[in-house]
Amino acid sequence: MQELAERAGISGRTLRHYHQIGLLEPDRVGSNGYRYYGLNAVSRLQRILLLRETGMPLTDIANVLSAPTTPEVEVEALTEHLAHLASERESLNRRINAVEHTLSMRSQGREPSMDVMLAGFNDRYETEVIENWGREAFEASNQWWHGKSVSQQRQWKARADALLTQWRELQEGGATTDSTAAQDHAAIHLEWFKEIPGTPTHAGDTAKSIDMIRGLADQYETNPDFHVAFGTAQAATFAANALRLHIRRLDDHPPSDLRS
Repeated sequence: MQELAERAGISGRTLRHYHQIGLLEPDRVGSNGYRYYGLNAVSRLQRILLLRETGMPLTDIANVLSAPTTPEVEVEALTEHLAHLASERESLNRRINAVEHTLSMRSQGREPSMDVMLAGFNDRYETEVIENWGREAFEASNQWWHGKSVSQQRQWKARADALLTQWRELQEGGATTDSTAAQDHAAIHLEWFKEIPGTPTHAGDTAKSIDMIRGLADQYETNPDFHVAFGTAQAATFAANALRLHIRRLDDHPPSDLRS
């Protein structure tokens, strides 16, 4: 083991760890506890070290090595890992830009923009957006949001709060989801979505917009965070059902372009 560790440029402790987690088994263990490695083990260690250099986690390396030995399996694993690294790079670049902005402003004796300082640190829905609508959708909406001044962001937030408050007022006032008031407000809600770049509603894609609204309606109804945003769980559920009804009508009579 010690000889292999020295030749591979790693520690004996690393080899012991690989043995313990089942990643690299020695050919045999002597009565004195020494581990002995043959050609197959050395070949496997070479692949482990090559994959480790890419930053791939040991669990993923184990999956690659346990799969049938074909180039396609390794290519697929590396492709997935590359996508993950690219996502991390985008996030890191935003953090670098934020720090560079702060450093530049401080060097000039000026106050940095608070929103730019926080860019990349406050993207709490990044993973969810990417999983549902892709990286491009997140980047488009993220750049649009961080391109706003703090004042513009506050105005947008105030409009969003008013939108949700109106849903609660309609629900508490006894309106039904198919009432004119509720359906008019559902139309306003969709118009609000259209303002956000990266969303299917902004692009005018009717089919994908309907899928998006259905997904969001489910979130409104089941996610406690949205219950808080709407004021009550009942208001969130009311809005969800009204939106479902609204898009059902769109689905029955689809316009040629949602932006029109």
